Amino acid sequence: MGQSSSETAKDEGHGDLVPSFTAYFKKMKRENQIISQETIRSIELHLKKGDIRGANSVISDALKNIDSAPINIAVTGESGAGKSSFINALRGVRPEDKGAAAVGVVEMTMVRTPYKHPKIKSLILWDLPGIGTNRFPPEDYLKRMKFQEYDFFVIISATRFTKLELDLAKAIRSMKKNYYFVRTKVDIDLDNERYSKPRTFDRKKTLQNIRSYCENAFSQNKMDVPQIFLISNSDLSDYDFQVLMDSLIKDLPAQKRHNFTLSISNITEAAIDRKREALQQHIWMEAYKSGLLATIPAVGILRDDVEKLKVKLNHYQVVFGVDDESLELMAKDFKVSVEQLKKNIKSPHLLGTKKEETSREMLLKYVEKFAAVTGGPLATGLYFRKTFYLHHIFLDTVTEDAKVLLRETYSKN
Repeated sequence: MGQSSSETAKDEGHGDLVPSFTAYFKKMKRENQIISQETIRSIELHLKKGDIRGANSVISDALKNIDSAPINIAVTGESGAGKSSFINALRGVRPEDKGAAAVGVVEMTMVRTPYKHPKIKSLILWDLPGIGTNRFPPEDYLKRMKFQEYDFFVIISATRFTKLELDLAKAIRSMKKNYYFVRTKVDIDLDNERYSKPRTFDRKKTLQNIRSYCENAFSQNKMDVPQIFLISNSDLSDYDFQVLMDSLIKDLPAQKRHNFTLSISNITEAAIDRKREALQQHIWMEAYKSGLLATIPAVGILRDDVEKLKVKLNHYQVVFGVDDESLELMAKDFKVSVEQLKKNIKSPHLLGTKKEETSREMLLKYVEKFAAVTGGPLATGLYFRKTFYLHHIFLDTVTEDAKVLLRETYSKN
C-alpha cells in the first residue's frame, strides 16, 4: 500500500512541522490572528501534501501582505470636537511636532486631509470635514469623501451626537463599513464637574451620565445604541482609549491587524504587551518559514550576519519607541541626556562591541553554531529554534525597555 501524504512528509523530515503549525493557530483566538483562516488552511493543505515549496510560498506572500497592507482610517465629526487631537494621538505625535494635524483650526473647506503614521508607513489617517460644515446629505458627503477607500470611520463629538452624525452612521452602515462613536474631552467635563460640585463629585457617576447623554441621542432617533468610547486625547492611558483600540484590532481584516497594533502608542504596559504578542506571531511565521527552507538541501540555510541582526533589532526598537530618535525626544522632555536614559535600558547594548558584553558573545556563538548546518531533516528544528530564539531575545529585551521608559514617564508626571 502507498504511503499517505502526511507519512510522506514525515519521511522527508518535515512531518513534525504539520501538527506544530496547526496547533499554534488552534490555540490562538481568531480575532488575534494576523493571517486569515483561508491562508491558514492553504498552508496546512500544502504541508499535508508534503509540498514544502508551496507552503513556503504562501507564508512568504502572507508576510509580505502583513507588512504592506494599507490601512486607511477616516475621522469625522463636529468642528471643535478634537478630531485633529485624536489623529495626533493615534499617530503618537504632539501638536508642536513636525507634520502634526493642526489643532484648533476652524474648518472652512470640503477637502479631506491625509496624515501618515510616522513609523507605520502603511497606515494613513484621514481628517474629514465634519458633516455639519456642509449642506450635502450623508450619501453625497460619503461619495465626495471617497468612502470606499477607508477600512472604517471614527465619528467624534465633544457633546452629544447630532442627527446629522447619526444619519451619517446609517449611510456608512448601508455601505457595509464599520463606524465607531467617540466622545472626547471627558477629562474637561470631569474637571468642570469637580469644580462646580466639590462636595458631591462622583467620577464614576459623572462618566456614566456623559455616556447616557450620548446614548439618548440614539434612542430618540430610534436607533440601536452602539458602544460609546469615552476618551481624553491628552490622557490616552485613562478612560476607553485602549478599549477602542482593541475593538478596532478585532474588527480589522486579519492581515491588517499586525501593523495597526504596532502603531499604537505605549500608553500602558498592556498596550506594550499587545505589540509584543503581535510580533511574536510574526516571528513565529518567519522562523517557521526558515524551518521549511532548511528541509530543502538545494536551498540551504540563509545565514544571519551581525548587520542583519542589527536591522531586526532596530526595527523592534523603532516600533517600541526605544530607538535613538525616540530617546532623544524623551531626553528633551525629561531634561536629561540620552546616555542617562540608555543606562536604564538594555537593548542599545545587545549588539555592542565591548568585550564584557556577554549578550553579544552569546548571540554570535549561537549564529556560528547553526550556520554550520546546511539543510536536510536535522536542520529544520535547529534553524527554526535559532531564528525563533534570536528574535525573541531582541523582542523581550526591547519590550522590557519600553516598560522601563513608560514607568520613567509616570514617575516624571
